Amino acid sequence: MHMKKIIALLLALAVSGLLFAAGAQETSDADNSLNYILDKGELVLGLDDSFPPMGFRDENGNIAGFDIDLAKEVAARMDVSLRFQPIDWDAKILDLNSRDIDVIWNGLTITDERKEMITFSKPYIANRQIVIVQADSGIDLKADLDGAKVGIQLGSSAEDAVNSDPAALQSFDELFKYQDNVQALMDLEIGRVDAVVVDEILGRYYISKKPGVFAVATDFFAAEEYGIGFRLGELAFAAEVDRILDEMAVDGTAAAISEKWFDEDVLLDR
Repeated sequence: MHMKKIIALLLALAVSGLLFAAGAQETSDADNSLNYILDKGELVLGLDDSFPPMGFRDENGNIAGFDIDLAKEVAARMDVSLRFQPIDWDAKILDLNSRDIDVIWNGLTITDERKEMITFSKPYIANRQIVIVQADSGIDLKADLDGAKVGIQLGSSAEDAVNSDPAALQSFDELFKYQDNVQALMDLEIGRVDAVVVDEILGRYYISKKPGVFAVATDFFAAEEYGIGFRLGELAFAAEVDRILDEMAVDGTAAAISEKWFDEDVLLDR
């Protein structure tokens, strides 16, 4: 072959090789989040395991709850195993981004601040940040918290809600921050704090187990919605979980799980 033709052929091969490499890079940069879960065959769910009825330890020490039952069905329909990973709620996004967990699925409130750090599913349940007090406390309004000791969970949306109401926050005698809500409510019961701001879903479930001990104030701090948290940009994985939850809503499975835990269908329309 003529030398010029050889050089031209080599240049053509080099260019095609570069184009192939560029195409491979483009493919590798695409959203591979769903395939990542399907390929490893496991979905790792991060949760605060003291957040009844969404996710908690039952009397036998097993992880149970409303979110847990939803996740079990989603994982089964994805044909992957499901592993539960208790986490420090204040470090949940760090655990997610380091791939210690694949989702945060445990009464996770959708907020604008969190939307900048993680991808959310569609909202699936409504919630409020309510004020729980002792039954005979006389506290019913935010104004009644003036001079009170108030408890919240560290890193929770209750903390965000209280911080978003500076007038109320500044009126407190002290704000106590706990690693979990159950400890905060135990301290309320024995009088170490005067009130606890907490997710309504958890709060009403907890106090239903102790009739006559607690009351819910008329005032509340925030109305909100729960969503499932994925790593930022993992749209394919989030879309598949949403698709399955939509499917479960249509075939009645989601409603049956809700009725098991709440005696009614509390799920938002999807």
